[in-house]
Amino acid sequence: MEKVEGLIKIFLTNLKNSKRAVVLTGAGVSVPSGIPDFRSPNGLYAKYGQDIFDIEMFYRDPDRFYDFAREGLITMLEVQPNKVHYLLAKLEDKGLIKGLITQNIDGLHIIAGNKNVAEIHGSIRIWNCLKCGKRYEILNIDNKNYLLDNNFRCSCGSLTKPDITFFGEMLPLEEFSKAQRWAENSDVFITMGTSLVVYPAAQLPIYALRNNAKLFIINKGETPLDKYATIKFDTDLIEFCTYIEELIDSL
Repeated sequence: MEKVEGLIKIFLTNLKNSKRAVVLTGAGVSVPSGIPDFRSPNGLYAKYGQDIFDIEMFYRDPDRFYDFAREGLITMLEVQPNKVHYLLAKLEDKGLIKGLITQNIDGLHIIAGNKNVAEIHGSIRIWNCLKCGKRYEILNIDNKNYLLDNNFRCSCGSLTKPDITFFGEMLPLEEFSKAQRWAENSDVFITMGTSLVVYPAAQLPIYALRNNAKLFIINKGETPLDKYATIKFDTDLIEFCTYIEELIDSL
């Protein structure tokens, strides 16, 4: 435990002394809120297949995706941020992190209070009609119920699609450009709850390393970039954030 405490102090010292710290989060951050990791053995990919997010499959069989959306996407609107989300919002509020990049589509970082957020895989909060372009903000209960009652068809009768990136689509250019800029300019880059195997998101810490940023990885399980990290914390995120929260006010 002494060794772990020493490593955490090194982490906090680097964070305190940084000018441009950036955080990248993955699915592991939202799991404690009750959102399943799609890739886990019991995850939704095991039930529906990973091609559920393939854009060609969506056009081929949209109702299959809509069945998945009822179970795996719309239910995300009911969950709340957890200790990890709130700690990251607090770190931004204290000026200790300058930007938060997330691969998650649940919007929980924004709900928790983070303002400088790059949602590089999009968000489930908005659904767009693929014909007339009408936007449905589904945090609005009327919009949400309309889409559910009409099997996600627009009022014009055409298909709608969530504002998220499917396999076979380009990432949202503005959001990813912002994330890349933050990574390239960072002096401390922190990854949390991501296995760093999904590209191009996994490229972001490499951009940071090229700028001589210090890399801190917090993830239960190995990642391909562990050997490049200043410190790798192979630990539970909630336990880690609980410990950090106890020390953060002293920074």
